[in-house]
Amino acid sequence: MDTPGDRNQASIVVAQLPIGEAVSGPADIEVALESLNQWQLAWRRFRRHKLALVGLVIFSAMILLAIFGPIVNPFDPLKIPGAIKPGGDPPSAAHWFGTDDTGRDVFTMVMNGARISVAVGGVSMMIAGFVGVIVGALAGYVGGWADNLLMRVVDVFFAVPFLFVILVAARFFGQGEVIPLILIFGLLSWPLIARLVRAMFLSLREQEFVQAATAAGVSDLRIAFRHILPNTLGPVIVSMTLIMASNIVLEAFVSFLNFGIRQDQTSWGNALSNAQNSLILGNWWWAFFPGMAIALTVIAINFIGDGLRDALDPHSRA
Repeated sequence: MDTPGDRNQASIVVAQLPIGEAVSGPADIEVALESLNQWQLAWRRFRRHKLALVGLVIFSAMILLAIFGPIVNPFDPLKIPGAIKPGGDPPSAAHWFGTDDTGRDVFTMVMNGARISVAVGGVSMMIAGFVGVIVGALAGYVGGWADNLLMRVVDVFFAVPFLFVILVAARFFGQGEVIPLILIFGLLSWPLIARLVRAMFLSLREQEFVQAATAAGVSDLRIAFRHILPNTLGPVIVSMTLIMASNIVLEAFVSFLNFGIRQDQTSWGNALSNAQNSLILGNWWWAFFPGMAIALTVIAINFIGDGLRDALDPHSRA
């Protein structure tokens, strides 16, 4: 059973003979139909969004920097190479982003911090998306007591002060480790996606293609996750990008308060936390570059989300 999101669409390619070429009759026009599926059309629309492409380049550069930077970089972010010098050294040819007050290279700290910060944001986003889609789909399609029960759980999550719960959970369950912190962020970020998916399921389950599938004897599970869910992926993907950006900032905030990643690991948040004293001395570089890494990554993800919103809009022109 085809759904609106499964139907292939077509674009017309017109080729005409060069002007001035002798022809015996009317100009020959060749018309070809190029079949494009939903994702190919989305990629075509995404490429037209210039800021989204810029965001994709910046975010890809951050990922490559996080993966390969620490491998080729000669400096160890945790090794203290020299005597303590208040504020550290300013940027130079040897240390592009300067050093901290123990002589550690700030550029190395930014590269290694990208591994943890981006991993926390990305994996927690996937956890939130998985839980949110399952809960929202069940609530929206089944309805009745299941919908009431699940939405009351969502209301409880929205009623509790989010930052307070994050700080308490990070202190008592995170214990400075990366994986528990990822689980905490992911399991506390799903209610927004659940509510969005539920609203879309409530609308789509009354559509004709769902009624036709029901009349044909298709199982409820297949209707929900094969026919309805693909038509909700556009807004869900956009929401997930926003959650990823939010969780990167949240990790920096929690680590800045010393509730997140422990000090013997490197993230952008605890790099900012360690730089507090240098700001008093007027040595800006230690805090500036980790802060700029956070800002650029979050802006890039938001640009990508904005591009995906336009690209996945079914009413947008290809």
